Amino acid sequence: MEQVKVRLSKSLIGSKKDQIATAHSLGLKKIGDENVQPDNEQTKGKVAKISHLIEVFKA
Repeated sequence: MEQVKVRLSKSLIGSKKDQIATAHSLGLKKIGDENVQPDNEQTKGKVAKISHLIEVFKA
């Protein structure tokens, strides 16, 4: 199964609570944090919700 690397590139300060919770569910808590996630529908939904805060790469 393919995987994607997700990196938090902007601060969560001032973001809505559900966006912060989504970032935490991806394992991202502070700027520069990276995590590898499976490339499935759940991950794509989470990425779409906070796309303005993160960068996504193929792992």
